[in-house]
Amino acid sequence: MNLKSKIGEWLGIKSTPQVISSPDDLARMFGAEFVTGSGQPVTPLRAMHLAVVFSCVRVLSESMGMLPCRLFKQKGSTKEPAINHKLYDLLTLAPNDYMTSQEFWELLMVCLCLRGNFYAYKVYALGQVVELLPLDPSSVTPKLNDDWTVEYQVNFKNGGLKTLTQDEIWHVRLFTLDGLNGLNPIAYARKCIGLGLDTEEHGSKLFKNGAVTSGVLETDESLTDVAFKRLKTEFDENYTGLANTYKPMILEQGLKWKPTALNLEDSQFLETRQYQKDEICGLFRVPPHLIASMDKMTLNNIEQMGMSFVNYSLVPYMTRIESRIRVGLLNETDRKTHYAKFNAGALLRGDLKTRYESYGKGIQWGWLSPNDCRELEDMNPREGGDVYLTPMNMTTDPNGGNNGNKTS
Repeated sequence: MNLKSKIGEWLGIKSTPQVISSPDDLARMFGAEFVTGSGQPVTPLRAMHLAVVFSCVRVLSESMGMLPCRLFKQKGSTKEPAINHKLYDLLTLAPNDYMTSQEFWELLMVCLCLRGNFYAYKVYALGQVVELLPLDPSSVTPKLNDDWTVEYQVNFKNGGLKTLTQDEIWHVRLFTLDGLNGLNPIAYARKCIGLGLDTEEHGSKLFKNGAVTSGVLETDESLTDVAFKRLKTEFDENYTGLANTYKPMILEQGLKWKPTALNLEDSQFLETRQYQKDEICGLFRVPPHLIASMDKMTLNNIEQMGMSFVNYSLVPYMTRIESRIRVGLLNETDRKTHYAKFNAGALLRGDLKTRYESYGKGIQWGWLSPNDCRELEDMNPREGGDVYLTPMNMTTDPNGGNNGNKTS
């Protein structure tokens, strides 16, 4: 039996079933714990049915998934990739047998956006973490004991309940109120998301019942119950819905069709939908143009909002994950000399002009060599490309030297 099979058998040990002590516990089991003022449940999966939520979560998860994450080792004032460390391949290639690193980081971001917490079981070999197995956040309950130790109750699919320690679970969380449980964005924004879902449902019913202007039937004659029932049945079958739009009406007994105008602008239907988009984008800190909401967008503010997306949307997640890697995946000895780092420069891969301009400035001011730039572009080094230049007006050598390095 291999290591993973033993771990699966050990994790599947049956224990006391989860206790249901209140209606809230029962609702939580079925994923309906976040209820709006109108009584509609807003679960993470139902929230993803709202296009703007799906788009925001996708933008954040795919953006984080495309960023390379590498483990470095600090040696005095220099650093180098820790390619001999077990954790290096786990972060850069694959955290387990069935996921790539990109898929893993995407899943982590999805859990943070929809649940506020991400959990993974740590598999050890020779005292180092060699595999991370993601867990469903809804099946994990963290607990801070009186002695300040943390334990996690994990409810597995086969009904087993197991209590694991902090050494066995890797926990990444959003900002908290108690220092342990990350705040769930969907739960705290359930009314906002619920309003967006209700607005979409209203629009769907509007077009389902007929996109043309509605109206009333008028007559000076009195209709019998039989005539009224026959008229209602015929009208529902032949004159409602998009398939029956613009069909000519056949009226009898002095009936007249009196249309009533439905102005979407006056009913503020469109404004409500746009407002919900902006509010949800603010919840996830995603610029509206990234989800194809181009109102009031110009070339200048799109560029500024793109930079803001990196600095204020992705960087907080990156630093949060980097810190948890150092604290949660490295032992006490390695965390003093090793650290993980995401390369946000990968977001510029599609912007050739900006990338080359930054390389030029780096070479001009002496903090990049031509071979450094070629390495960033996955190109082989060239002879003589390891020289770091120093501008003549910035040298400390009164004779115009370059601290021993040639400039050409």
